[in-house]
Amino acid sequence: MSTETLEQESLLYQFRRFFADRYLSGDGIEVGALNHPLIVPDVARVKYVDRMAVPDLRRHYPELASEPLVEVDIIDNGEYLETVEAASQDFVIANHFIEHCQDPILTLKNLLRVLKTDGILYLAVPDKRYSFDCDRPVTPFPHLLRDYEEGPEQSKREHYEEWIRIVVGEKDEDTAEEMVKKLIKRDYSIHFHVWRSIDFLDFLIALKTHLDFPLDVQRMFQNATEFITILRKTR
Repeated sequence: MSTETLEQESLLYQFRRFFADRYLSGDGIEVGALNHPLIVPDVARVKYVDRMAVPDLRRHYPELASEPLVEVDIIDNGEYLETVEAASQDFVIANHFIEHCQDPILTLKNLLRVLKTDGILYLAVPDKRYSFDCDRPVTPFPHLLRDYEEGPEQSKREHYEEWIRIVVGEKDEDTAEEMVKKLIKRDYSIHFHVWRSIDFLDFLIALKTHLDFPLDVQRMFQNATEFITILRKTR
């Protein structure tokens, strides 16, 4: 890793901590922390949520086999949080998570559901312009709304096909089809949806305007290859 890359990574995490220090306190959860849990201030206490225990996560993500992973306190699907009581959390952290969710609208609804009124939702989302998603089209709101209203299964294969075609770059149709089938069988977590920071802000405004989501955008900050978004639950 180059010195420039190391400095950029260090600065990225410094800004993550800067916003954590200013917005997070009390008791909360972090969803999908894996090997990069957010460093929170002493006034914040975190429990970690993931859909698998650590040994299973290592098997599912062989690329993380040698990485230190946080111990999972609550085994639950972060898109649903069925085991987390409504209005029970002072904050929820979900960094580099929402793009992995097949139904981002339902996911945000559930992340807000478990927050107390005035609770904080802390999101860091990769900006497609600065990642392997750079050539993929931004996910439009009508697509997200359809997945929310009709279920995301209808577009699941389409997302895997796009991933194999654009991100992996597989040109052979037969090989691509086999790769898609394997990913679906594993239920492998890809970036199902992609945004730039401005698109994600438009998405949040649409949720508040059209679906009456109880959120206020407190801050949005371009942080190198990602953007940090701080939301406050309004009721």
